[in-house]
Amino acid sequence: MPMNILLVENNEGDTRLLREVFLETNKTMRLHVVVGGLEAMAFLRYHGPYLDAPPPDLILLDLQMPKMDGLEVPQVKADPWLQTIPIIVLTTSHAELDIVQSYKLMSSCHLTKPGEWNKFEKLAKSINDFWLTRVTFQKKGQTARVL
Repeated sequence: MPMNILLVENNEGDTRLLREVFLETNKTMRLHVVVGGLEAMAFLRYHGPYLDAPPPDLILLDLQMPKMDGLEVPQVKADPWLQTIPIIVLTTSHAELDIVQSYKLMSSCHLTKPGEWNKFEKLAKSINDFWLTRVTFQKKGQTARVL
C-alpha cells in the first residue's frame, strides 16, 4: 500500500531535493506538497481544492512560512482523526524555543536542515530509511480504542 506524505514547504529547492530523494529511494511513496500552513490545514481538513486529498501517513513540516507558520499547523492534533499522524518538523531553525514549541505541539521529532546539499540529501535518505521503511503506522481506517 502506498505511503502518502504531506510536505509543507515553501522552499522550492528543498521540495525538489526531497521529492528526488524520496522517489529515488521509495517507489511506493506519494509526496503531496503544499506551500504554507493555511494550505496544509485545507489539505488536512479536505477544504477547497483538497476535497479528494488522501489522508497523509506522515507530515513533513517546515516552520518558517508566510501567513501561518509551521508552529500553528500541529493544532491539527486536536482533531481526533488526525491525532495519530506523525509530524516531523524539518526546518532551518535550531533555536531552542522552536524545538521546545515543536514538541509541546506534539510533533514526533525536530530535524534541522543542513545548509550543504550532500548533508541535506543524507538527512532526506535517513528520513526515508527510518520513517518510511522501519516505522509501523496505524492502518488506514482503523481507530485505536483507548481504555
